[in-house]
Amino acid sequence: MGRLPNFLIIGAAKSGTTSLYHYLRQHPDVFMPAVKEPRFFAYAEDPPPMKGPGDARTNEAAGAVYTLDAYRQLFAAASTETAVGEASPNYLYSATAPRLIREHIPDAQLIAILRNPVERAYSHFLHLVRSGREPLRNFEAALDAEPERIAAGWEWSWHYRRMGCYGEQLMRYLEHVDREQLTVHLFEDFKADPVALAQDIFHGLGVDEAFVPDTSMRYEKSGVPKNDRFQRFLLNPDHWIRRLSRYLVPEAVRERLLIRMKNVNLEKPPLEPDVRERLTAAYRDDVLRLQDLIDRDLSAWLAPSTESASA
Repeated sequence: MGRLPNFLIIGAAKSGTTSLYHYLRQHPDVFMPAVKEPRFFAYAEDPPPMKGPGDARTNEAAGAVYTLDAYRQLFAAASTETAVGEASPNYLYSATAPRLIREHIPDAQLIAILRNPVERAYSHFLHLVRSGREPLRNFEAALDAEPERIAAGWEWSWHYRRMGCYGEQLMRYLEHVDREQLTVHLFEDFKADPVALAQDIFHGLGVDEAFVPDTSMRYEKSGVPKNDRFQRFLLNPDHWIRRLSRYLVPEAVRERLLIRMKNVNLEKPPLEPDVRERLTAAYRDDVLRLQDLIDRDLSAWLAPSTESASA
């Protein structure tokens, strides 16, 4: 039976966690399973009803597991690696994950990357638009629909505003783990120098920090498709061209090409100023609490955004 991990990337969603997962698992002394988001500690006791569009299909595709035996099996191939971990960005938001992590892996290192919560919420909205799941095309309308969707059992991805209350979420973790176990990075730092941030994490995990991962690929970019027909082709693994490519193109090359085509076909419309102002005001108290908690100046999060439109 597989061993349990000794580190977790706990979130936040749409803050670079997928890219970080791919960068960290390149290290020869780091083991991360092929399943990128097991979501076990969020789902073991309190799985979401998954009543929203595509909820069940998307969670199945992510490789979510619900039992400890299935979770252990994900790490069965780990051998002599010093660092064994996984990345499930809904752990930060989950109410049950902190306690279950303490019960099963009490000494694990926990890594969080936090993004301006306004940008995070908008990026998550565009992510679901990109994947064809979001039935609304107006972000403010989706924000207004959030309470009704939550009450109806739509899973965590639809909790655009609520998922950005990082101060509240980290305080919940600190009720169960020591502060020294929790490392918090900012998305701005990751975006500016992904190699440096990955190497800082390598150092914290006790593996060779001089290793330089290939950070040329950007994963899970959000945006609105420029060409809807091309987007449908990219999302359809059973299209005849996609099936034929399995015999002609090596898997690794095919995956990188697909990601690049997806990214090229996306554009990010600017967030409307009044919606930005509304969300910024809603997050103000939590951002100030987070600022004190992690001892970082987050005043830029409470001012007009300078985040790149490609983020």
